[in-house]
Amino acid sequence: MNHWIKYPKLMILGPLAILLVALIACGSSATATPVPSTGDTSATAAPTAVPASGDKSAPAATAAPTKAPEVVAKLSGTLNVGQKELGPYFGSPKISGNPQIFLNSAAPITETLGIHAFEGNELLPGLAESWEISPDGQIWTYQIRKGVQFHKGFGEMTAKDVEFSFEQVAYSEKHARASIAKEVFFNENGSREMPDDYTWIVDTGTPFSDVGILELMGMPRSVCAWIVSKKQYEQDGEEEANRNTAATGPWQIGEWKTGEYWEMPAVENHWRQTPNFAKMVAWEIPEESARVAGFQTGTLDTFVMALDSIPEAEKVKGATLLQVPNAMQSQLNFYGNLHLKEEDGYQVWDEDRDHPWISPNSDVDSPEWADAVKVRKALSIAIDRQSLIDNLLLGFGHPNTLQGWGGPDEARYDADMVWEYDPEAAKALLAEAGVADGFDITLTAPIRGAPSELEACEAIAQFGDDIGINVKFQNVPYGTLRPTLVARTYRGATCHAASIRLAPTQGFASYLNASPFSYGAEHDFLEENIAKAKASILRADREAGRRSRSVELR
Repeated sequence: MNHWIKYPKLMILGPLAILLVALIACGSSATATPVPSTGDTSATAAPTAVPASGDKSAPAATAAPTKAPEVVAKLSGTLNVGQKELGPYFGSPKISGNPQIFLNSAAPITETLGIHAFEGNELLPGLAESWEISPDGQIWTYQIRKGVQFHKGFGEMTAKDVEFSFEQVAYSEKHARASIAKEVFFNENGSREMPDDYTWIVDTGTPFSDVGILELMGMPRSVCAWIVSKKQYEQDGEEEANRNTAATGPWQIGEWKTGEYWEMPAVENHWRQTPNFAKMVAWEIPEESARVAGFQTGTLDTFVMALDSIPEAEKVKGATLLQVPNAMQSQLNFYGNLHLKEEDGYQVWDEDRDHPWISPNSDVDSPEWADAVKVRKALSIAIDRQSLIDNLLLGFGHPNTLQGWGGPDEARYDADMVWEYDPEAAKALLAEAGVADGFDITLTAPIRGAPSELEACEAIAQFGDDIGINVKFQNVPYGTLRPTLVARTYRGATCHAASIRLAPTQGFASYLNASPFSYGAEHDFLEENIAKAKASILRADREAGRRSRSVELR
């Protein structure tokens, strides 16, 4: 399923997003592939464990996952997986960067309190058997699953490990939801208690919407808080725990080499499900053609692919295409609209007049603001979303309206939230904004594992060129791009793939100054109203607030 996204009314960032479906082709199991002997070696000597990571949205969890089947035969065989990017293995929730954050959150090495069910877009029990929320939305009580063992002999997971892991995320300088974790779970006006080893009670200090909390609780997601062993950190130190992490997933990290592979032995008698292979090896293979060739020859059993590789992969005898619905979206973000006042303790707004998509005036009623909105809207309606879906994405997906949200709410959106493809109107908007002759803009597509992210971004660059904008397209590793987004120094646009949210308000932290990660827009309006949305425990209240504040901005 594919999604386009737009931010209504305020339009601080040019909306629009297209969801890129995560696809994996599966073949028959292959024998173990020899490990390459070249490349930078940053491997642990012993196997290592990696962290994988309305009214109320799922206020309580009740369903219990299926018990792992008894192991009746010794595991054998190796599952070889082709990945676009791996890098070194880092497993600390606090100091992991990207792509490790993305991979740890999504990989089956680590787990967290809940499991995100893509089909129903709901959160099911994981390392927490259940959770309850007090009527005022302030007290969360988690019942931690008993008997779950950490990798590498570090014993049973308890509530102490859960609190420790969430604290690691809360004080991370790299995790995209660090500010949410700190504000919710470690609020200076709140508290935490553990009446026993399997109960964790969190008082958030003030009523807090469940949507941000549930996002941290669900795997596989790129922003979850994965659980690691506190004992390992205390016994072996942060560095060893980061490179040889003891987590709880059905696979644990073994030997790894930077830029080459991560080797992951299976965990027998795992509480959730024992793998069907003795070992999984993820190989870093940046070139799409090389991954396809590996699958065709049997060197790879499965791999992350671009959509146009499907015909070749389907020719392999016994191949099965695995499609995950509602797994991902890709949005176009514009960076540089950082409109916060110095006297409020935020960074100084430098009144950028060099980039026409950035308003040099923070007043949303000013002519400068209106011109910047016209520029961003022009870039949006210049993109033929349906053509991208039909031709580039082979029909996998559809245009979406609201960033990050995959729910069935299309009929509830305001009419002006949907922007139809109209290149002539886009040119007219540019003329009205005083840039009829175009301008330069850098569009960055990060190198990482999101299928077709690069190809879709290249097409978007061409749409910009078609209306007279000089789009400087670049493709760089996400680990290179992300620090500039965190530091708020990037001025341009990005194609950014992300997971679908459990509720529309999830992900709003990336528009707050306190967030390590940024979508490129900060404003007093957002600081005030996102805080109100986060404190609204009822969906009806959030809806009423959105509509009333939208009217004010028209």
